[in-house]
Amino acid sequence: MIELENRFDVATEFQAMAERVLNAAKAKGATAAELEIDKGTGLSVEVRMGQVDKLQYHRDQGINLTVYFGHRKGFASTADFSPQALEDTLEAACRIARYTSEDDFNGLAEPEQMASMFPKLDLYHPWELDAPLAIEMALQAEAVAREHDKRITNSEGAGVDSYAGLSLYANSHHFMGISHATRHSLSCAVVAQDGDSMQRDYWYSVSRVPGHLESADTVGAEAAQRAVRRLHARSLSTREAPVLFVPQLARGLIGNLAGAISGGSQYRKASFLLDSIGQQVFPDFVQLREDPLIPQALASRSYDAEGVATQQRDIVKDGIIQGYFLGSYSARKLGMTSTGNASGTSNLLLADTGVTFIDLLQQMGTGLMVTELIGSGVNGITGDYSRGAVGYWVENGMIVHPVEEVTIAGNLKDMFKGIVAIGDDVDERGSIRTGSILIDKMTIAGQ
Repeated sequence: MIELENRFDVATEFQAMAERVLNAAKAKGATAAELEIDKGTGLSVEVRMGQVDKLQYHRDQGINLTVYFGHRKGFASTADFSPQALEDTLEAACRIARYTSEDDFNGLAEPEQMASMFPKLDLYHPWELDAPLAIEMALQAEAVAREHDKRITNSEGAGVDSYAGLSLYANSHHFMGISHATRHSLSCAVVAQDGDSMQRDYWYSVSRVPGHLESADTVGAEAAQRAVRRLHARSLSTREAPVLFVPQLARGLIGNLAGAISGGSQYRKASFLLDSIGQQVFPDFVQLREDPLIPQALASRSYDAEGVATQQRDIVKDGIIQGYFLGSYSARKLGMTSTGNASGTSNLLLADTGVTFIDLLQQMGTGLMVTELIGSGVNGITGDYSRGAVGYWVENGMIVHPVEEVTIAGNLKDMFKGIVAIGDDVDERGSIRTGSILIDKMTIAGQ
């Protein structure tokens, strides 16, 4: 079983360790201190062409310590929990702080923002998994994929991963929080070939709960089907047309939004959505919420990396930006209050517009359905967007042929305002939950 042994004893040990280190920091003259202690164990298996490529058990642990002398800050870390190592780490952090320039925005988050409620998020579900079973599952996924169609000629492999961990955060506001969590996944990637045409594709399943993973047969078959469907793809002539982003890629658009309204981008003035609170950025039917308290979700948490209570809130309401993603540092820089996002975003939920994927194809009529993006041509300062794309050309609401070797381009401001509809085909395999997103027009550059 992939489980953190004696995790409650470990938690008690970490609590005592945290108190000792924080008290020692105060004794050395630190005006404030915070630390994070992590410990985890995992199993990772990879197979390829019926053979085991990798079998790895891993255990990790570490402590990250930050001390403040007024507005001077020092940081040090160690994976050694012995008393001497902890003392050396504390001394290193204090030494760094004494020689660091003051920054008036440094410091712990405000004490009144510390989390006091810890709802049950149900994030810890260890897996009755050993190496032979993990290998068997990976081999099964790959075998199903290879046998699915005679055009599956090669494999990039299949993998099974399982991880169980514990994390403690504490600071000199007398806050202490402990989180136990697991994460499991199963994946497969294969190559299809027919004549001169060769295509690769993959599929995966991920969950906190092992019983919620898709079966090895399902993952393998889906990987094979996706690879075969891409055979004989061709380019397009340059044109302007609607573009439909499938859920796995639609979440990237919401990720672009999150980056643009993060505190760091705002105070550095490095965002195409500067000072955007209260601005109409999307059509009025677009609703985006942050919900960090969804049980078993991959980005759920009751407090952030500074102990600040997380909150359920609107990010976009009726198309209008309601707030930024702020930790305490960026909040102070902007003259605002932390939103509990020192760890980044939690679960983001984009509401659908009551249409299915088939409805979206029919609504698009003629255009490009994008299933893979290549490169990272997104300028977070200007919003300019240009990425290589793979997908399918659609005419009269029907898929006509696979497409490759094209580039889609536009500006994120125009793309956001040009959202026509959002599908109910939500992909929950990540922190951003969204269905497919249909955009009215983009430039498609091809032959």
